Amino acid sequence: MNMSTSVPIVRLDDVSKRFVIRKEKSLKERLVNAGRSAKHKEDFWALRNISLEVDSGSTIGLIGPNGSGKSTLLKAIGGIIEPTSGSVKRRGRLAALLELGAGFHQDLTGRENVYLNASILGLSRKQTDYYFEDIVEFSGIRDFIDTQVKFYSSGMYMRLAFAVAIHVDPDLLLVDEVLAVGDEAFQRKCLDKIRSFQAEGRTIVIVTHSLGQVTELCDRAVLLNRGEVLFDGEPHVATTEFRDVLEERRQEEIAEHPEEQEGAGRIISVNAHAVGKAVGEPVAPGDDLIVSATFSHSEGLDDWIAAVQIDSALGQVVYGTTSKRIGLSLPRLRSSCTVDFVLEKVTFGEGKYFVNVSLMTHDGVHLADRPQIASFDAPHFQLAVGTVHAVPTASVVDSVA
Repeated sequence: MNMSTSVPIVRLDDVSKRFVIRKEKSLKERLVNAGRSAKHKEDFWALRNISLEVDSGSTIGLIGPNGSGKSTLLKAIGGIIEPTSGSVKRRGRLAALLELGAGFHQDLTGRENVYLNASILGLSRKQTDYYFEDIVEFSGIRDFIDTQVKFYSSGMYMRLAFAVAIHVDPDLLLVDEVLAVGDEAFQRKCLDKIRSFQAEGRTIVIVTHSLGQVTELCDRAVLLNRGEVLFDGEPHVATTEFRDVLEERRQEEIAEHPEEQEGAGRIISVNAHAVGKAVGEPVAPGDDLIVSATFSHSEGLDDWIAAVQIDSALGQVVYGTTSKRIGLSLPRLRSSCTVDFVLEKVTFGEGKYFVNVSLMTHDGVHLADRPQIASFDAPHFQLAVGTVHAVPTASVVDSVA
């Protein structure tokens, strides 16, 4: 596969896409409002003025909140939908994994759908015969290949669809959240195949909610928000910008729907920042992190526990402790009491982390909980990925020619 790199493999010029949303909720309403439909329709712009060029051999991640236009953009690139305005130009053979079961017929078997899907993607019957065993082997569903696909699970569907797509020798591969389907072993197999495609100089555009995959696989990331390009560039910068967008939305939701705390116990405020830095500045490896929480109890509480837990953006607990665990004696709680937890020389890997705080009785009964009441970011680290920061070194111990 030797495609010229002088011309982009994909070019979008000022692309916008509008969908018309009907407000009627029932057939009766549609019949009653017939002829007056203009009043009962609403325009929704999924994409607004998108201009992008995709160079041959690049891997691009499309990221953004739900409803930001990622999947719509991928479908526009793949020619599945036509833009309302603007133009999309594409060259080379395309393989697209955009929707579960797209190109599959429910009443046909897996075997029959391999041939159907492969023909849609441009393979002849003879070519599909040649690749068939490799397709089945990669999918891992040999025992079900002659079963109608309507009996397949979503994972089986996508296994087979992915296996077909990667065997059509595509110049351009479009993938929408496929890497989130299947067990860990199959996901790893998919990632390995994508890396082999990258080594062969193929072009890949991925939609994913896994920011780790974006920084690990992509050499460029495009952040969408409400149908517009918010950022286009380095993946680690794009993921940081994305986390900021999510945090802004989270804070807006909190402001619109403040959490009601019932009972006598209250968690008044919490903030998290590196010692010597302002709230909102990145917490770098080696910094001392301070989590400051203020509590109150309207009836007074003599024997109580303050607890703090830190989660990753995926909800994984990465740290937790309590005043009891570290032997801190707390005074009687009434109007207010502020407890500062200091974590010395932290080693958080790149990403956003959320702080959860709890007020408990001496025997562990929760009186007040504030999940994700504060957050902080750990900066990008060029040498490694993951939730733990460690500076790597390596040496050759033995080598045999």
